[in-house]
Amino acid sequence: MRHVISVLLDNESGALSRVVGLFSQRNYNIETLTVAPTDDVTLSRITIVTKGDDEQVEQITKQLHKLINVLKVCDLADAPFVEREILLAKCRAATPEIRAEICSLTDIFRGQIVDVTSELYTIQMVGSSDKIDAFISTAGKTIELIEVVRSGVCGIARGERALRA
Repeated sequence: MRHVISVLLDNESGALSRVVGLFSQRNYNIETLTVAPTDDVTLSRITIVTKGDDEQVEQITKQLHKLINVLKVCDLADAPFVEREILLAKCRAATPEIRAEICSLTDIFRGQIVDVTSELYTIQMVGSSDKIDAFISTAGKTIELIEVVRSGVCGIARGERALRA
């Protein structure tokens, strides 16, 4: 099962490596990892997407709580949450037909073309991981994807539930 784990920790050097090291030591895979300071510059928020059964993820969260610098840990998948990911994709746009196809797919998936050259279009898209996966799968069948960059998941709980110090 897919889990989205948010970790609030001190914004200090070495804190991220301890969190990632915990996953490595236990042979758990991190599918995506997003890290940034919060509105409080002394704190960072890490969003980790991993797969595992509930027991494995419970063990991970218990181990995360024990780490120095970690203030709070939350498995967002336990309750409704909002997730977003950013995609930048560079596509070959050599002919008018292909350019029209790129524009059509971009509109269907509610993306934007953010850079244009004579041969290449760069698309930006924001959405859930499923939406980004669907775009890549669909686009890959009809257009040539030169380069794909994904931000990783950012997630936040819905409603009153919040991860704060």
